[in-house]
Amino acid sequence: MTALRLGPLLRYVDEDTATVWVETDGPCEAEVRCDGSAAGGTAATWQVAGHHYALVTVVGLEPGTTTPYRVLLDGDQVWPLPDPGAGVRRLPPSTIRTPAPDGAGALRLAFGSCRWAARPSGSFHDPVGPDALAALAEQAAGGGDVPDVLLLLGDQVYADETSEAMRAQLAARRDIEEPPWGQVADYEEYTALYYESWLAPDVRWLLSTVPSCMIFDDHDVIDDWNTSEAWQRDIRATSWWRERLLGGLTSYWVYQHLGNLSPGELAEDPVFTAVREAGDGTELLREFAARADADPEVTRWSYRRDFGRVRLLMADTRAARVLAEQDRAMLDADEMKWLREQALTDRAAYDHLLIGSSLPWLLPPAIHGVESWNAALCAGSRGPRWARFGERLRRASDLEHWAAFPRSFEELAALIAEVSLGDDAPATVCVLSGDVHHAYVAEPRADAGTGSGTGTGSGTGTRVVQLTCSPMHNSIPGFMRAGFRFGWSGAGRLLGRMLARHGRAERPSLRWDRTGGPWFGNQLMTLTLRGRSALLGMDRARTAEAGVRLTPVLERTLSSASETSHTGG
Repeated sequence: MTALRLGPLLRYVDEDTATVWVETDGPCEAEVRCDGSAAGGTAATWQVAGHHYALVTVVGLEPGTTTPYRVLLDGDQVWPLPDPGAGVRRLPPSTIRTPAPDGAGALRLAFGSCRWAARPSGSFHDPVGPDALAALAEQAAGGGDVPDVLLLLGDQVYADETSEAMRAQLAARRDIEEPPWGQVADYEEYTALYYESWLAPDVRWLLSTVPSCMIFDDHDVIDDWNTSEAWQRDIRATSWWRERLLGGLTSYWVYQHLGNLSPGELAEDPVFTAVREAGDGTELLREFAARADADPEVTRWSYRRDFGRVRLLMADTRAARVLAEQDRAMLDADEMKWLREQALTDRAAYDHLLIGSSLPWLLPPAIHGVESWNAALCAGSRGPRWARFGERLRRASDLEHWAAFPRSFEELAALIAEVSLGDDAPATVCVLSGDVHHAYVAEPRADAGTGSGTGTGSGTGTRVVQLTCSPMHNSIPGFMRAGFRFGWSGAGRLLGRMLARHGRAERPSLRWDRTGGPWFGNQLMTLTLRGRSALLGMDRARTAEAGVRLTPVLERTLSSASETSHTGG
């Protein structure tokens, strides 16, 4: 009998269709069967590096319904698990909840980033605390609020920070005293990372019943992935990097990227078609990954999802970069053109625009100043000696957010300003991000302008906010907490301006303020969007007698100044 190795993961859902991803231990036909309904679907598995997968399209669902489902492999039921095991509680049935027709009703969208499945070996960080994703699973399984969709904004796995258990698995395959040491080396080791991250019973159930959208960040491959042209040149010269990169991109394509796409997009995807038709898609995917790394225009990892009258644009801020020092860009020209087209096309069709970026757009002003100063130094504004110093500092201090790509920062500001003007402007534009291991809300000032003289503040009628939520399960040293707080202070702003002036960097064309936070701990943000209203909530994971739970930290109506703070930061 074929067994289920990982999943099911409920990924794409619309009014009458869904996709369900599974990994099995052998070739078979996977089936999703919906109880009390004619809806369902089947798909044959396909193979990559000795692993077998299926992405089942479920059709015939009714709008606005909640439908329990089961997974069968070659006719034998494998999910729900027939026996969860000793000491493991039985969880509710996995369900597919379809949205109401025509975008009626509210959309509840939870998001966050940066999740260790287990504390890395030798970590010097503060105590990690409870997992916010596990706490959300506890809440949902116990009958509490369940989001309609979950956005995972990067660092779903940590290829470069592995746990003691993972290191033991790696040591059983190879000598971890040799490069890449206790980090993952190839596709097979990436599969073990995904098992560690997604096999915990509560989290596994949550991902089977809440649709998810995902995008990578650096740790999905390696810390500071694609920081600079010099960084890329140096790492490509190592003996181990090529296999790591190919394993990272191919596993991301299999475990995360495919589920972001609609059934229609999957049907038109030539790589997906070729892999399914091949007896073994390993070499096809490796060649595809190598080409994608060499030329970002080979593929588009960014994607668009529409949830009724809410439009999500998930931007690839890692693999689509231009790294040539005199032409640096967070998004290459083709990717920025795509982002503009998706944001500006048929604005009347959406009330809220969400731009998913693994990296924050609006940073604490001191940090923004440091990054723009550093970018100018690396570009040679103060000569070769300062440029060499700037490159060392950039790598040591992770100076590679939007502020480190000034042209792209301004292009995004101008796009948001353009979206926010006119009678068909949305009620809100929210830039959703993580990465920085704390949470905050930042907003352009009402009088802030872009280089074209247009505004991104409340004067346009559109509320523009940067919502940063990180981590779900990670930690941050105490000195960095102090640094992030200082970054918003008057002294921090002054320091940022002084450094930018020293580097001869141009001042940003808009100004912004922190309007919430900073908050530290393991946490998730939630947006509840109904019509043109938007409610922001944030919850922190805490240990409780019965396990872990989410406790409210913030509730704020984005269409007004009203706010309820439940706990301190």
